[in-house]
Amino acid sequence: MTDQAMKAERFKSLHQSGCFVIPNPWDVGSAKVLEGLGFKALATTSAGFARSTGVDDYELTRETVLAHVADLCSATQLPVSADLENGFGHRPEDCFETITLGAKAGLVGGSIEDFAGAPGEQYPIEEAKDRVSAAVEAARAQPFPFMLTARAENFFTCTPDLSDAIARLQAYQEAGADVLYAPGLRSMDDIKSVLASVDRPVNVLLGPGDGFVPVSKLAELSVRRISVGSVLANAAMDALIKAGKELLGPGTFGFMGGMTPSSEIIDLMFKR
Repeated sequence: MTDQAMKAERFKSLHQSGCFVIPNPWDVGSAKVLEGLGFKALATTSAGFARSTGVDDYELTRETVLAHVADLCSATQLPVSADLENGFGHRPEDCFETITLGAKAGLVGGSIEDFAGAPGEQYPIEEAKDRVSAAVEAARAQPFPFMLTARAENFFTCTPDLSDAIARLQAYQEAGADVLYAPGLRSMDDIKSVLASVDRPVNVLLGPGDGFVPVSKLAELSVRRISVGSVLANAAMDALIKAGKELLGPGTFGFMGGMTPSSEIIDLMFKR
């Protein structure tokens, strides 16, 4: 069994019982640290990676994203899934090709979303279903279990309509998606409604609300997977901004208080 196939089997098994957090590194260093901390799988963040290169989300080419994916997959022993946006094209064939190329780059999972690329625009549900079907076809063509996630973007980039989001997730389930994901659900009741309406593992982005619901509460609902999107990348950038402001302002070094020692970072990154 190849290394990729073993990663794929491990990733599939994580979805079969319990609940796990799949954090989102934005570069090889953050992927290594998260692996060193003990996480069991990783997922890319399109926004976090894009901003690390100095551009905004949805501004990177498929080639750039796949090169990033290949770097992450080769740098870690963990299974890696990827945010593959809308498949980098409007046609079902684009989704098929993107999943195929992602698997060649080392992925054992990936997501296709129904955001059409302009503010507030989603593909019509039947067109979106056809795109998921094409992605599923590509996933099933792999010699290992590739976990295909289908995303309904209603609450994230489009119209926050729970009934439409559920109808879309049900359509993607019929198309064969392995995992269902509606990022940005606003309440525990929303999550409960989604869980009651589908029979596939559901991914949740953080916990809903201003205070955010802890992992334990989401696990009690039978949420299978929790991702954090660009939050970790944003937290790192937040620390940089605050440190920079302190240096430019009072010229002090208070930001170093409580900082993780570089020796610990190195130990985590290189598992020493």
